[in-house]
Amino acid sequence: MYRRIRQVLNAMREQGCVGYAKVATMGGFCDLDLLIVKATAPDDLPLPERYVHQFLKIFSISPVVSYQAFFHSFTRRFGKTRSWRVALKCLLLLHRLLRTVPQDSLFRAELLWVRANGLLSLYPCHFRDNSSSPSSSSSSSSSSLNFTNFIRSYARLLDEAIDCFSMDDEASEDGISSSEELQIQSLSEKMKEIGRLLEVLPQLQSLIDRVMDCRPAASASRSFLVKATMKHIIRDSFTCYSTFQRDIVVVMDSLFELPYRRCIAAFDIYKKAAVQAAQLCEFYDWCKARGFCGSYEYPCIDRIPHLHIRALENVLHGMWQMTDSSSSNISSMGSPSPSPSPSPSCLSEDDDDKEMVRTREIMVSTQWEKFEEDDDELAPLLQLDVSYGSWEALLEASIVVSHDPPNSLFCNSNGYRDRINDPRESTKLMDGWKMQIYNPFHHPQNMVN
Repeated sequence: MYRRIRQVLNAMREQGCVGYAKVATMGGFCDLDLLIVKATAPDDLPLPERYVHQFLKIFSISPVVSYQAFFHSFTRRFGKTRSWRVALKCLLLLHRLLRTVPQDSLFRAELLWVRANGLLSLYPCHFRDNSSSPSSSSSSSSSSLNFTNFIRSYARLLDEAIDCFSMDDEASEDGISSSEELQIQSLSEKMKEIGRLLEVLPQLQSLIDRVMDCRPAASASRSFLVKATMKHIIRDSFTCYSTFQRDIVVVMDSLFELPYRRCIAAFDIYKKAAVQAAQLCEFYDWCKARGFCGSYEYPCIDRIPHLHIRALENVLHGMWQMTDSSSSNISSMGSPSPSPSPSPSCLSEDDDDKEMVRTREIMVSTQWEKFEEDDDELAPLLQLDVSYGSWEALLEASIVVSHDPPNSLFCNSNGYRDRINDPRESTKLMDGWKMQIYNPFHHPQNMVN
């Protein structure tokens, strides 16, 4: 009984606020507080598009003052309501404004300031619905919980989207170029862009996870207002996934040119993308079955085979393992220098100023090394055959089983494979390798025949 009375009082208060706002605006008095109340009326109709245009018109007239007044009214409206319809329309209004305002406006900066000062809390969201009123008390409690969970998931999605918008603004201010222009950039600019992508891609993956968390359950999935909101969420996820798909290709194309730490970070992102692709396919199939968007709007999800993940993991593990073992073996043979050279494993533990940048033509390091004077160019850590053409072909070639009989090849102390019966054939075996290993700490004059 008490719950029913509270629901009636909550509905009367919401309707009274909306009625007062309509009367005040009809008299020619326009206020952002009244406009927000009218836009977030507690009904099952979707958010009218005309209110979004009215807010944009007011923002264009007096940006600074209108932004402050808007967020002051928005936080009060969203923080005090106990109706899931009002709360959902508030979040949808914020979502639409974030997508519509110009990129160079102060709207997002003001929103970040309001959130940083604790005036607006999207995550954690403390909203709790008290407006659901089905026939029985048990179903009423379950329905309120379903709407409450959907509101909180949607609020968390917007909270992370704000951070992604801020990173996009910083990238545009720094003059970051597109992936097409990345091919003609210098090595330092290319590594800087790859480093930025390695920071953005995990946030895009987290944003996709938050989209999948917004799946409504039970009574919430049957609401017309929730279905209209899900269309906006899903359409934005299409853009998010397309951006992630484009950027991960750029990172993986430069995988073997990255330092060790960034190479491992890129592999972790690629490995999570394989799991997330399967989850996203299942989520989009669920959305298609409920008609949230047209089937033609959904993007094609690129599934990553588990075989590629295992092959790439073996290549990376073997690449750095061979580098560490080769450097340790050469240093143990005796060097004329008084102090031994540090191994790449030690260099990988230092800060970014000691990171090594590998390219396909030259290896650059902060550690000085003396080489013989010759005209031969330094080979990269991995010498790719031109017939492969891409790193995907390298992965396929790395998992091909050797034609030699099993248990007949073993690794010697130099890291190469020799036949146990005739060690003199080791020279022929080494000539057959497709991958050539270059050790920056090895002196040619110290090689033992």
